[in-house]
Amino acid sequence: MTERYLGVLGVAEALGVSRHAVHKWRSRYSDDSDHPFPPPDVEVDGAPGWRPDRLAEIVRWREGLPGRGAGGGRPSLARQEYLKEAGSRGLTRDEAIRALATFGEEFPEMTEPEICAWLVGKWRG
Repeated sequence: MTERYLGVLGVAEALGVSRHAVHKWRSRYSDDSDHPFPPPDVEVDGAPGWRPDRLAEIVRWREGLPGRGAGGGRPSLARQEYLKEAGSRGLTRDEAIRALATFGEEFPEMTEPEICAWLVGKWRG
């Protein structure tokens, strides 16, 4: 049976960022940093791979990045699209963010970009 792993591109897509961002995180937050990026489960010809069930760990790592506190950092593309769509439906930014947090608690197996895409799809669907 073939085992499936997420490569840099798979992690990037799941988080709604570019491959470059994941590469940058891996080099900036190496094993000897205060906030090391989760190590890969496998490397094939130098390319890292993570088990899909570790995606939640990587999401938690990202949420703990320095500077990502209140108002820290630019929202992911998925969150930007979600907030735009929520605004067009009459939700304030705070209401939309609270709703997103609620869905995140209700569906812990989904990443924030997945939840954003699902909600946008439901609204447009």
